[in-house]
Amino acid sequence: MAKPRKTRTATTRTRQTTQFLLEVSNRLGHAKTLDEALDTLVQFTVSVIGADRGAIFLNDPANNELYTRITEGKFRRELRVLNTSGIAGEVFSTAQAVIIHDAYADPRFNRSVDERTGYTTQKILCVPLRTLRGEILGVAELINKKDGDFTTQDLRMLDSMLRQAAIALESHRTVESVERARSQEREFLNLITEIASEIKLGPLLQRLIGAISEMLGAERSTLFLNDEKTQHLYTLIGEGLGATQIRFPNHVGIAGAVFTSRKTLNIPYAYADIRFNPGFDRQTGFFTRSMLCVPVVNKDGKIIGVTQVLNKQGGVFTQEDETRLRAFTSEIAIALENAKLFDDVQNMKNYNDSVLESMSSGVITLDEDEVIATCNSAALRILKVEPSAMLKRPAKEVFVDESAWIMDKIEQVEKTHHGDVVIDAKVVFGKETISANVTVLPLVSANAKKLGSLIMIEDITSEKRMKSTMSRYMDPSIADRLLQTGTEILGGQSSIASVLFSDIRSFTTLTEEFGPQATVSLLNEYFTLMVDCIQLEGGMLDKFIGDAIMAVFGVPITHDDDADRAVRSAVAMIHELNVYNQKRKSEARKPIDIGIGINTDIVVSGNIGSPKRMDYTVIGDGVNLASRLEGACKEYHTHILISENTVRKLRGTYRLREVDRVIVKGKTQPVAIHEVLDYHEEETFPNVMGVLNSFREGITSYRLRRWDHAAAAFRDALGLNPNDFVSSLWLERCAHMKANPPAEEWQGEWVMKTK
Repeated sequence: MAKPRKTRTATTRTRQTTQFLLEVSNRLGHAKTLDEALDTLVQFTVSVIGADRGAIFLNDPANNELYTRITEGKFRRELRVLNTSGIAGEVFSTAQAVIIHDAYADPRFNRSVDERTGYTTQKILCVPLRTLRGEILGVAELINKKDGDFTTQDLRMLDSMLRQAAIALESHRTVESVERARSQEREFLNLITEIASEIKLGPLLQRLIGAISEMLGAERSTLFLNDEKTQHLYTLIGEGLGATQIRFPNHVGIAGAVFTSRKTLNIPYAYADIRFNPGFDRQTGFFTRSMLCVPVVNKDGKIIGVTQVLNKQGGVFTQEDETRLRAFTSEIAIALENAKLFDDVQNMKNYNDSVLESMSSGVITLDEDEVIATCNSAALRILKVEPSAMLKRPAKEVFVDESAWIMDKIEQVEKTHHGDVVIDAKVVFGKETISANVTVLPLVSANAKKLGSLIMIEDITSEKRMKSTMSRYMDPSIADRLLQTGTEILGGQSSIASVLFSDIRSFTTLTEEFGPQATVSLLNEYFTLMVDCIQLEGGMLDKFIGDAIMAVFGVPITHDDDADRAVRSAVAMIHELNVYNQKRKSEARKPIDIGIGINTDIVVSGNIGSPKRMDYTVIGDGVNLASRLEGACKEYHTHILISENTVRKLRGTYRLREVDRVIVKGKTQPVAIHEVLDYHEEETFPNVMGVLNSFREGITSYRLRRWDHAAAAFRDALGLNPNDFVSSLWLERCAHMKANPPAEEWQGEWVMKTK
């Protein structure tokens, strides 16, 4: 008896379903990857159900998203949606399959995909994808059945095929997850290894932020380090910052909160957090959405910085991202500290190199094998050599012949471990010979291990030459001070100075009387006494001119009281001469007498002469007038005459009198000259103050042409000191002028006929 047709149809359908399910298992069994399995399942279900398109959405529990992978040519991309949105999201959330006959009429349908692709979705069959334990893995979605509408039979068939495929899909998913974790671990370890080998801070930070962004799928990342001196967080490098450097107090903002609390912050919406500072976004044009910020802690548990990651691509940062970033920062903390240490050492080295290069003294260092390791620019300049002649060469090949003594000093220092200094040493290098202060020091490490030696060469050649020259003119202490101003002063300068001339009276007659040997002995004794008086007041001996002395006060070193120094020096010279003459008298030797002239004026000083012979001296009218005043001492029978220019510059109080107003030879304008009487005592010039008062009255009357009144005043002065030649000279002038009245334009001057 034949079976009913309905029974035969059910049997056939059952047989077909069984075949389809076996085919699903077979096909998925040949798939090697999850992507291949998903593609196979989609193609098979689309073919069996008769749909136009299909997709499998798997759930990503870390992000609460459904994702599917779409192949476009040679590339494959992921499409992600929230696992609670749209039709797929509702099927996943409710675990209830749906059949939709008019997609555009369903409010759950998202038209944006169609609008973007140009495809029109009409009908949808969406079924949850379950494991054998009933766990929802995702959903399967078929679109636009080619022949009619999707039916409940299609739904059951798709559900059956998905249940059959669930084992294979879960297996592939597990394998992919394990393989992805292993791949990430390998990449993580390789990255740590590569980064740990970088010791320069700049390149290390650049590699770190690039690695962090790539590892977490972020748009930007920044690593802030703590500056312990300023208590600021700073970064030298940040993605998207260009040349911008960020620095702020280590308690400010989200990074500051992480630094102070030592706790990770994962902020899905930055602008909703009151700690977030949007100012930097406004400054750079960047828009911060999500943030992940973790502390960087070293092996000792000390926080040394903060890592900040911005804008997770496709969502927010997950717990897994936090875990990976914390693990990464803990691993790279050592590399960071090493790089910071290297950076500090490098900065210190650069600082030391800069100091050495800026030094005027030459510095040469030797390693423990006595090979020259470094040589600064000053050493190359002093020794006049190229770097190749010094660097990497054994010291014993460099310091040879007349400079071999330096090697002896090096060996001595290595044995004694104490430095040695040689003052004003002769150093010969090639054709160059210099005078130098040479210091040799041992170089040792913190644990007293020998590192080598250091040689410091201070070139004093020019200073020694200049000091030798200047010490012939002035007190050595002044020469030392002059050296501090440099040699340019020898090139010539114009300044105000007081010039002193002194001369021995009737010296020609003395030389004829004494003979050559006694004359030389006399001059040596006399010059020694006089030069001491000059140098004691800071004056410069300019030259000896036969028996005459020329000295200058105010050149090359100026003082506020140079005129006073010159006058005090002249007074001291007369005092010393008196003591010297007493000694000569006691030895039955003839005493000597001198005259001194001083003038203060602008002079020109410098090294003057020819290339074969040069002398540091002064020239100018001021020098000539000082010489004239010294000569005038003979006419007035005085010992010290100074010009009105010098009197105006005096700061101290002296016993002075204006002895005349003269027109010296070669000049047209009268100059007032004054006698200095401070060297006198009561025995040598009695009633000095009374004489000065009477003399001043006589001078005043004389210039008013009151000859008789002037003569009376000068007689009063002579009454107080009969030996005052100047008063007697003016008394004679009164008689002369009374007998020969001067012209109307006469103003009391006297024309000197001699130099």
